[in-house]
Amino acid sequence: MVAVSGGVDSVVLLDTVHRHHSQDVVVAHVDHGIRPSSGEDAQFVRGLAERYGVPFEVTELALGPSASEEAARNGRYEFLRSVAKRYGGALVTAHHADDVVETIAINLLRGTGWRGLAVFGADDVYRPMTVWFKHEIIEYAKKHQLEWREDSTNASDAYLRNRVRKQVKDLPTSIKLELLALWKQQHKIKRDIVHESHTHSGLRRHPYIMMPVAAASEVLTHTLNIPLTRPQLHRALLAIKIAKPGSEHHLTKEYSLVFSTDEFQLITRKK
Repeated sequence: MVAVSGGVDSVVLLDTVHRHHSQDVVVAHVDHGIRPSSGEDAQFVRGLAERYGVPFEVTELALGPSASEEAARNGRYEFLRSVAKRYGGALVTAHHADDVVETIAINLLRGTGWRGLAVFGADDVYRPMTVWFKHEIIEYAKKHQLEWREDSTNASDAYLRNRVRKQVKDLPTSIKLELLALWKQQHKIKRDIVHESHTHSGLRRHPYIMMPVAAASEVLTHTLNIPLTRPQLHRALLAIKIAKPGSEHHLTKEYSLVFSTDEFQLITRKK
């Protein structure tokens, strides 16, 4: 199932995938409802699906012009994953090499940990174009006389990604290649970290007391399997070490830890 926005990246993705897997392609499009012209994008992508003779799935989120990038992303992937599941296929997106570099740069600006370098790591999303740079995608589109639509929001400095994109565009290719090599290496390290965290995962308090803080943080993240900020995680580790039996530590608005003498449990907080 190919996610197609109508931009040059996803149009090229659709064309290349269709050339090799024409019988297995489904086109999915998300109309976020952020721009007045987004409905025209949906019609354009519908026309592409008809031209290629493949099924077309669309949803309209109606998020409005003030919607955040996070809200748009969450809504988009919820729909795309549901379509992929319904068709029993993989979700394929058009993220490319420059997207990887941009995302790493954004995460570094925000003060990331190692996970911010292991971007685009979802196991259920296939990203075959991460070996292509943007200029190569445009060259392909022109060579094959493909048509696409430009998203007007890409020119707006209101979005951090757009501001970073302008700077990343001028980076030497050698630096981009170094960052891509770091990204690939980080994914290998991530697999090792996840494996070790799974090996030591558990709800007994004593191992967390004995582990180095960095290791304990990784193991607890794996054990709890809920989104926590680093400060929330550090407070949770402190509670595991010193909380009295029978006490409760509020992790988030939704979750708490409760303690016995030797163990802790994750519970859903009462509303």
